[in-house]
Amino acid sequence: MSAARTPAASRNATSAPADHYARPMIALHWLIAICIIAMLCIGFYMGTLPRGLPFKSTLTNFHKSLGITVFLLVLLRIWARTAYHRPPLPPMQTWQRAAASITQGLLYVGMVGMPLSGYLGSSFNKFGTRFWGIALPQWGWDDRGIRHVFFTIHEYLAWTMIALIALHFLGAMKHQLIDKDGLLRRMWP
Repeated sequence: MSAARTPAASRNATSAPADHYARPMIALHWLIAICIIAMLCIGFYMGTLPRGLPFKSTLTNFHKSLGITVFLLVLLRIWARTAYHRPPLPPMQTWQRAAASITQGLLYVGMVGMPLSGYLGSSFNKFGTRFWGIALPQWGWDDRGIRHVFFTIHEYLAWTMIALIALHFLGAMKHQLIDKDGLLRRMWP
């Protein structure tokens, strides 16, 4: 006589209950979130350091490498969204669904746009970009004006990402503390 298998016992390492994201999606979400917060902190801190400081160039190279890593993780996450199911949203008003969808879409635009604008800005200086020590193709030439355009976009995207992350966090806290609808549990390990 065989014992009946419970849903929890029959799940593999990547699956999840119907009301949760799959483990790889959860891992990517939190890894990307931690990296983006670190990137924002490092980026703003670098802006306070004087030019020519050797530590600043080391920090800048670390920032660039981490930014490209985040970009690759975001691309992986976009692909994974097609491979893994999305748990259904709890009941909520239409405007809340629209706000969540728009915020999430804009977060993806920022997660792709920030590293691209940083990389392109770095392509228009004599130093280029190194990805964990490996020189990447330089798509431009040393041009202060073009570099300034891309880095201005990069900076505006940083401020936009801070606002979107705050909105995303506040929305999650509203669902957790006020609505108590279990929405946060979907993305919790």
